[in-house]
Amino acid sequence: MAAGCGVVPGTTGGSGDGTITVMTWAPEKTRATNKPGMPAMARAYARWINANGGINGHKLKVLTCNDHNDTVSAAQCARRAVEADVVAVVGSYSQHGRSFLSPLESAGIPYLGGYGVTDDEFTSPLSYPVNGGQPSLMAGLGQQLAKSCGAVTLVRPDTIAGDEMPLLLDSGLSAGGHPGAADQRAAEDATEYAGHADRALRQVSADPSRAGCVVPALGDRTDTFMDSFRRVREEYPDVRTASVLGSVDQSVIDAAGRTYEGSYVTGWYPASNDKRWKPMRDVIREEAFGDNRIDAADPGVQTTWVAYTALREAVESLGDGEVSSRTLRRTLDDGLRIETGGLTPTLNWNFEDMLGAKGFPRLVNSDVTFQQVRGGRLVTARKGFVNVSKVLENSDTA
Repeated sequence: MAAGCGVVPGTTGGSGDGTITVMTWAPEKTRATNKPGMPAMARAYARWINANGGINGHKLKVLTCNDHNDTVSAAQCARRAVEADVVAVVGSYSQHGRSFLSPLESAGIPYLGGYGVTDDEFTSPLSYPVNGGQPSLMAGLGQQLAKSCGAVTLVRPDTIAGDEMPLLLDSGLSAGGHPGAADQRAAEDATEYAGHADRALRQVSADPSRAGCVVPALGDRTDTFMDSFRRVREEYPDVRTASVLGSVDQSVIDAAGRTYEGSYVTGWYPASNDKRWKPMRDVIREEAFGDNRIDAADPGVQTTWVAYTALREAVESLGDGEVSSRTLRRTLDDGLRIETGGLTPTLNWNFEDMLGAKGFPRLVNSDVTFQQVRGGRLVTARKGFVNVSKVLENSDTA
């Protein structure tokens, strides 16, 4: 049933028995970027929370959907959420913001804790991002590389989401006094990248006085690029690599031997071995042990955890009152301050407290972390968070 055919926006999700129904979606089993750990983490969270009394006594029901990395499926997932009368879509990934946000907005359903891969997530009044998304990662990576690299070449997807990456990376490089990066487009579902790797290596080695950096940001295909890169880099031993979490994580590094050694990586959250992730690790161990879809080092899984933490606090703030999409939006809009155990700064979507970064009016968390691969482990390169709000304010993406 569509929103205009009988669904009343703002009613309590579930069957009327006090159950809170939400949805989590992500692409699975596609030829491009896949995030199966996000819906799997959502289901594990629901099992754990329900085994411990629910949220304020409410049972949590999680629906999941595969957006298949295409606009039609993304819109279908959103329509399913509307038909199921969910109170929120939580901790999800999709590259097709325009397709899924319109149905959600029509039904008044909040989008809490998306992955941040599209601009729409930072402009829709019903979007409540928990991280700075792709904008903060790319701007932060530029800032991290500005003092460390000579020439820089970005290899990124030839997609709408990818088109924004060069501007954001350059904004961070420029803030650090660097002239900017060369931009290489690449198919996000290619099976090899030897030509791109060779061209990038030649570009960053043009100035022998300072080691250059190649930045592959191809999501799941970053490892495919690095396999090609490894075979052609022998002539350029001084070239370094860099990327962002989501394109590189500890499991990818483990599988690649020394390919990523020395690589610079920018993330949203503390390193995966940080003690602040212990509650999430405990839940995974208790409720999803052996589920190889769930990797505690995956920023998608981490984002889902943070998003459900925010959902729990929002529902608890309602006390004995009605839990609905309407009341959830109201408590979030009225300035509820959400703590995530130090995984993010305090989250607060009150209009007056938003950062106001140009082009990203819903951005409330522009903190990133600088990490580096040392001895095969992804470790903290700079203690604490680095705020990139000023860099984003001066970017040319708006």
